[in-house]
Amino acid sequence: MLKTALGRYINNFKGFRREIWILALVTFINRAGTMVLPFLSKYLKENLHFTYGEVGWIMVSFGLGSMLGSWIGGRLSDKIGFYKIMIFSLFTSGILLFMLQYITTFWGLCFGMFIIMAISDMFRPAMFVSLSVYAKPENRIRALSLVRLAVNLGFAAGPSLGGLIILGMGYQGLFWVDGSSCIIAILIFAYFVKEKKGIPAPIDETLIKPAKKSIFKDSPFWLLLFISFVTVMVFFQIFTTIPLYHNEKFGLSEFQTGMLLSLNGLLVFLLEMPIVSMLERKKVNKVKIISYGSLCIAAGYYILLLDSWAFILVLSIVLLTFGEIFAFPFTNAIALSRAPKGQEGQYMGLYTMSFSLAHITSSKTGLEIIAHYNYQANWFIMGSLAMVALFCGIWLNKMIHNSQE
Repeated sequence: MLKTALGRYINNFKGFRREIWILALVTFINRAGTMVLPFLSKYLKENLHFTYGEVGWIMVSFGLGSMLGSWIGGRLSDKIGFYKIMIFSLFTSGILLFMLQYITTFWGLCFGMFIIMAISDMFRPAMFVSLSVYAKPENRIRALSLVRLAVNLGFAAGPSLGGLIILGMGYQGLFWVDGSSCIIAILIFAYFVKEKKGIPAPIDETLIKPAKKSIFKDSPFWLLLFISFVTVMVFFQIFTTIPLYHNEKFGLSEFQTGMLLSLNGLLVFLLEMPIVSMLERKKVNKVKIISYGSLCIAAGYYILLLDSWAFILVLSIVLLTFGEIFAFPFTNAIALSRAPKGQEGQYMGLYTMSFSLAHITSSKTGLEIIAHYNYQANWFIMGSLAMVALFCGIWLNKMIHNSQE
């Protein structure tokens, strides 16, 4: 029985080209070293003693830089190619992370975070375009899930290791490890993967808009961006307000918070690929899957309203993880599938910008709600926003259905 289950699990990983495995490995190395993000709000609040409002504005700068980088990365991927953008982005951001630890002023950190993220997040749309080139058309959604799995496996290891580094070396150690991981990861990529020029084939013909249509007239794509923005904005509380809540409400240490966040990465590692493969085999409607994800995320925040029981922290992480598994791979896949040939970078640039805008809104909104009201108000509002995304998903499904008639 166990052997059969293991065999089925392994079968989900078959059929990928060598380049996809290298890209997944590089992503894992980079993400395992990305220990700054889960602890950034704690570092700014507890180590540098900024107020909630100042932490919020620094995170806004983080998000604004991410938005600019996503847009530039998408445009340049169409013009000069994804390969050059990926190498420049990770190598340069690694060097800049070494320097960031020496900036301790409010305005310096606002500017520093903006510049680093503008360069760092050029990588994301370029990476998505690379998947559309290196992955086989029939494996494209699974390739997206494989890279996400590498992200989450790295994230499972990163926070726990980050908590230990903070205890042993202080927060400065995080910057050294994070910067080094960026440089090591992209050197491995440049050595093993050679630049390939090609025009990717679409994932799902039923979701494609004709090339003659402007992206600004692709109404379903813009509604998808809104759903992605709201879903990610709510989910990103896991990086900002949830770690603070762990400490202030339940007295958890950085290591304990890291272990809880690692549960998210571990569950994604074990479950996402089998779930995505099963849903693809059964040809379940992709937009409906996204809606199920929004529902799980809403439940993950509503359950935090029961704040008298510490075990709700575990249940919340589990629900948020299932929301992530259902929502993120399929919003990604639909966005990429709608891109006409030669405009993949433009579409994925806007898609990743929705993540960046979500980061801006999430951190500032969550911290301001907590500062003016309390954590309970924040959880209720975030859960309700996830429900808005659910209803928009129902609307998107009808919109796509009507456009196919």
